[in-house]
Parts: sequence; structure tokens; C-alpha cells
Amino acid sequence: MTQIESAQNGVITPLMHKVARRERVPAKMLCDGIRRGTIVIPHNNTHTLRAPCAIGAGLSVKVNANLGTSTDEMARADEIEKLEVAVRCGADAVMDLSVGGDLARIRKEILKHCAVPLGTVPIYEIAVNAQKKSRRLLAFSAEDCFDVLERQAQEGVDFFTIHAGVTRSSLAALRSRKRVLGIVSRGGAILAGWIKSHKRENPFYEHFDRVLEIARRYDVTLSLGDGLRPGSILDATDPGQIAELKILGALALRARKAGVQVMIEGPGHVPLDQIEKNVLLEKKYCHGAPFYVLGPLVTDIAAGYDHITGAIGGAIAARAGADFLCYLTPSEHLRHPSVQDVREGVIASKIAAHAADIVRGVAGALGRDRAMSAARAKRDWKQQIRLCLDPEKAREYRASSKPRESSVCTMCGKFCSIKLMEEKAKAKNGVRIIYSKKPACRNK
Repeated sequence: MTQIESAQNGVITPLMHKVARRERVPAKMLCDGIRRGTIVIPHNNTHTLRAPCAIGAGLSVKVNANLGTSTDEMARADEIEKLEVAVRCGADAVMDLSVGGDLARIRKEILKHCAVPLGTVPIYEIAVNAQKKSRRLLAFSAEDCFDVLERQAQEGVDFFTIHAGVTRSSLAALRSRKRVLGIVSRGGAILAGWIKSHKRENPFYEHFDRVLEIARRYDVTLSLGDGLRPGSILDATDPGQIAELKILGALALRARKAGVQVMIEGPGHVPLDQIEKNVLLEKKYCHGAPFYVLGPLVTDIAAGYDHITGAIGGAIAARAGADFLCYLTPSEHLRHPSVQDVREGVIASKIAAHAADIVRGVAGALGRDRAMSAARAKRDWKQQIRLCLDPEKAREYRASSKPRESSVCTMCGKFCSIKLMEEKAKAKNGVRIIYSKKPACRNK
């Protein structure tokens, strides 16, 4: 049985017990969420996973890091290094988005080194295979699609992004209002092109039962992709995006009924005042399924800093009920990310997730901030660094400066407010404070 089938039968599996301990929640609460479809545990039943996680209502907000080669950057070793850095910095899951080089070999290497759930976008490999075979990106059949799904599931992929909501009807809705930017999703663009070229319906939508059959056999979680997500804040929440979302909601119900776990992917570029609305619409149309958001990016002009743009949107989305944040790196829209880009992207999204966890009342979230405040009050630098989301950077910054007095930092030095108030309190209690051995200056 799959995890959701076990939950539907009231069975708390060993995996549920393990994940519940990691999440610090009752196993029954986790099981109930999986049964209702508001929580998923992405974990292929052929994959030995050292650090499984749960995503959804009542849990900490999770962070995903995208990895993978491009047609210009194909070094496998670089992607493995990015994987290691991403997990070390706190990524709860990763996705292999490779489109360059030997995709099967790259995926095998990532799976071998991956301690957290691994996701893929199978349409990428489908299109790459077609390009290699016939030099035509869209020269693939429905059978080609399911061959790739079967193979990736056998290999141990834990969750698939399936763009089954890009259909003839959702594309018609997209055309009903002109966008500044059309389709910016790679998977969405490939499938929209295929529909137009072959004059047929999206094979993932038309044969969704076959998708479910493969996913159920391996207990692969479906992440229903937002192929029509907005690529400009001017296009947010438009007819095409909403039409696709409604289709995904109907497919989510079919997945649950078939014993397959499912989550929903969301926008995209969204202005601040529309983020909460987007989250609430997903929860309404998709029946409470976990919401996996890319960002959202709240402005289009921050190239080079889109990890910050996405973290702002991610914090607001998570506060409103989003469950899973896909990171953005500083190189988004500009280049293939470096190892350092990946590190900064993960940390930025972890900050957003933690900020939301505090106000969502997640167990243990506020305790860490309380401990940090106590350490700052004591000017306990070792403890402060230990409690940071990025201890490595905090330690580096601390070591790079040389305060004249080790108990303060070089920002305020002897004018440290915490130290001054501490000394004032001691003086009030009768303790004499000597500030300097030098005589006081006197006016002549």
C-alpha cells in the first residue's frame, strides 16, 4: 500500500512514525493529514532515504533547491557539490532539472548522494530524448512519456512535476487575455508546443490514469506543475493561471482516490497584494493540497538579488498557508547557478520559511529565536553563531573583525548598548564601574 492508502485505512506506517518524530508532531496527526490529502511524504518505495520529510498543513515550511545541468553547463561534479551544499544549508528536498549531458547518469549520481527527497520534471528528459533521436524537440509520443516516467520511478525518484494542467482549455483561457510574458515554464512551453504541433490533447492529462498507475506502484508523490504560471507581476492571477489551477484541483481529487499523494505547484511572479489571494485560491480549488510555490517573486527588476525577491514573497505566501518554498538564487534570470548561488538561495528561503514558522506556531520555531535573544543579552558569541541559520557565514564575519574588547563587536565597540545597560545596572546595584585608566578630560 502507498502511504496515503495506509492512512486511509487508519494504519500509521513506520515511515509516518519516523517523520512524525522529526517533525515533532503526533504520528496520528500526521497520518490524518496524509489521509485528508493536506500532507504528503515524498518517498519512493524503492529509494532508501536518510532524511525523509513531510510537507503540508500544521508542519514546518519546507524548502526545495533546484539543481541540474543545462545545455551550456554539463559538469556532473558541480551538481553533486551543489547538492551537498544545499543539504548542508538546510534544503529539505532537491529537484534535478538537468537538460544537458547524460541525464540518466546525472540522476543516478544525484540519487546516490541524496539524503533528502529528490524530484524531477520528466518532460525535460522526454524532450531531450526526442531532440537527440530526431533533432526535433516535440517529436515524442505518449508512449515515450510513460517510458520515461516508468524508468525514473524505478530508479527511485520521490516526486514528479507533471504539467497535466496545460490543456487545450487552459491554453484557450490563457489566450483570452494578452500577457506581457506568455509561457515561462519550460515544461509548460514544451507541452503547449506539443499540443499545437500534434493537434492533440496533453498526454499527461489525456492519460492521467496511466500517470497515477505508475505513481501508485512506486508511491511517487505527484507535484502538479504550474505550466501557465505568470512570468511577470503584470500577468499574475490571470485567466490562464486560474484555469490551470482548477484543472489541477480536479486531478488532485483523482490522485487521492487512486491512492497517490499529490501537491500543487504555484506562481511565479506575483505582487505583494495578490500573494495571499493566490494561496487561498489554491487551497479552495485544490481541496487543501500542500502548496509548493516558486518564490513568489514580488518584483521583476531585482535581477542579481532574486533570492531576496523570492524570500520576501515566500515568507508572505507561507504565512498565508503555502507549505513548500522553491528557492531562487541570485543568478535567476541571468545564468546557470554556481555553488555559492545555491548556498545563498537556500539560506534566503530558509529565512523566509522560519519567519513563517514562528507565526504559524510551529513547534520549536520560536524557541530558537528566544535562545538567540538570550545569547545576545549575555554577549555569548559562540552560542549566537551556533543558533544562526548560517553559522559558517556568521563565524566568518565574527572572525574577520577584531574588536578591542572581545565581548562586543566592531559595529558599536565601547558604545555597545547591551554592555552599557549591563554596566548601568551593575552601578545601580552598588558595583563601581571603571571605564578607563586614563584621567578624565578637564576643561581649561
